[in-house]
Amino acid sequence: MTTTVRVLIADDHAVVRTGLRAVLASDPTVEVIADVATTGDAVERARIGDIDVVLMDLRFAGDATAGVQATATLRDLTEPPQVLVLTSHDTDADILGAIAAGACGYLLKDAGPDELLGAVHAAAAGESALSPTVAARLMSRLRDPRPTLTDREVDVLRAVAEGATNRQAAASLHLAEATIKTHLVHVFEKLDVTSRTAAVARARELGVL
Repeated sequence: MTTTVRVLIADDHAVVRTGLRAVLASDPTVEVIADVATTGDAVERARIGDIDVVLMDLRFAGDATAGVQATATLRDLTEPPQVLVLTSHDTDADILGAIAAGACGYLLKDAGPDELLGAVHAAAAGESALSPTVAARLMSRLRDPRPTLTDREVDVLRAVAEGATNRQAAASLHLAEATIKTHLVHVFEKLDVTSRTAAVARARELGVL
């Protein structure tokens, strides 16, 4: 008897949700139970307990950490679904953050239909499902350990990379300017640099940005 894999799609772009539904509908052993546009709706829908796999984007409405936070919440549910991240972002911070939060797989949105369906079935079976690009990046990271920035440090550094001053970064991230300075001090220490420009360059070299 074939078991149907019940899927919940969480992505804030309607066209992406529609496209994923079409791909998943091509497999008679996969059923899309629902698709939602926010992480809050994803968690609430998953609480019912009838979802096997959540296809989770990482960024919602500009929030770079929403998907990771939702993944951790989903995995803490009484009947937790497996979480398969499907995103266009592949920095070390994104990948490691998602896996640390409990995601069993990580695919990029340029994955083909067969790769996506295979990953959904693997996730439902509790197996890891990583795109070749992500797997290669993780193996490289294991062979060559690199400094790890926190999600907030990455947010601050990303703002700096976009040309924001400390005051502008503080306003956009809803933090005190002194907190921004503290984060930058920690970033400089971790990346072994002494300037904002060098920090951005080093972060890009390491794949953090």
